[in-house]
Amino acid sequence: MKFEMVMPKMGESITEGTILKWLKKAGDTVEKDEIILEISTDKVDSEIPTPVPGTIVELLAAEGDTVEVGLPIAIIETEAGADVQAAGKPEPAEESQQAAEPTTAPAPAPVKKSGEAKSSASRFYSPVVMNIAAEHGLPMSELETIPGSGLNGRLTKKDILAYLKTRTGGTSPAPVSSAASAASSIKAGQTEAIPLDNMRKKIAEHMVHSKHTSAHVSLYTEVDMHNIYRIRERNKTSFKKKQGFSLTYMPFIVEATVKALKEYPLLNAQMDAERILVKYFYNIGIAVAVENGLIVPNVFNADEKSLVGLARAIADLATRARTKKLQPDELSNGTFSISNFGVYGTTIGFPIINQPQVAILGVGAIKKRPVVINDAIAIRPIMYLALTIDHRLIDGAMGSQFLEHIRELLEEYDPDMDI
Repeated sequence: MKFEMVMPKMGESITEGTILKWLKKAGDTVEKDEIILEISTDKVDSEIPTPVPGTIVELLAAEGDTVEVGLPIAIIETEAGADVQAAGKPEPAEESQQAAEPTTAPAPAPVKKSGEAKSSASRFYSPVVMNIAAEHGLPMSELETIPGSGLNGRLTKKDILAYLKTRTGGTSPAPVSSAASAASSIKAGQTEAIPLDNMRKKIAEHMVHSKHTSAHVSLYTEVDMHNIYRIRERNKTSFKKKQGFSLTYMPFIVEATVKALKEYPLLNAQMDAERILVKYFYNIGIAVAVENGLIVPNVFNADEKSLVGLARAIADLATRARTKKLQPDELSNGTFSISNFGVYGTTIGFPIINQPQVAILGVGAIKKRPVVINDAIAIRPIMYLALTIDHRLIDGAMGSQFLEHIRELLEEYDPDMDI
């Protein structure tokens, strides 16, 4: 029978998804739970498996299309039985023609390049296609001449790559960076238009919304990480052998932050027009850099985890974020966030609040510096912590006390503790 694979529901608040990449094409055979495409929602990019085994009859939506949850995106010929009902819409063979003509969500507005968005024949191009065209200096006039194999003749990634291969004499074209593209195809004094991908658009929306919503004020302090440095140095080899991943400073920082939030509960709150909503649970968002962007998955109920448990949760989130294995719900319902820009060597920065939260902690790089201890100069590993607060709720005094309490907790770790 023919089975309609639909745009999956990726979370309670997710109503649509944008197709980033098809990993399979019409005619390909797929196994159950084999990854078939990548989609992007307003929260996270995810790899999506096929719910049934079989052969792909048709792809009903192209790369770059935005499709509502529950609408069909592919037709799969399968021998699977009734147990696939919950995963999509199986169709009788005689209705296959109807199934192949889905009612898809309207395509997103076309990405503009140098003032052009479509050809004279109203042919639209996905962000993926436009990015490839930009990378290889392909003008719109030439793009319009390439035959498309997608839905309604839409030009797909496969089509443009195949064309570029013939255009370059049979060799596969190697994508170049945006800067290299500009250098090779854009003359000095001109401007190159690079379409925004879905993740970057969402990040831009969230950041601007945050700045318009919260009254941002930033504070910072120095932390002597000597004790934690000694703990990590003594335990890191055995820890990695036992746990399978490296011991970092982040679990110590998360643990101290949660303890401080319990002392200053307004930092673990949010606001609406009339109320302050104080949260007595601790879902700590950990900012993770991924390709082309940043996402903030949560360590849920962080106060219930040991130091090792926090280390394990943080490592798991980072790994799954970078391999597109996160679920959108893991990016929702956070109560406080931490951004570790120090991993790239940055000493200090002032992050933007992750709405609807009222504060965010920024972690700088740990660097050895000369400091004065008991009127003597010593070399210590020093870290800057930055706190951005929403001044609508958190005053400077409370923010400073909270930040200093985190510093005290970090400096008070027993240097001889075992993990």
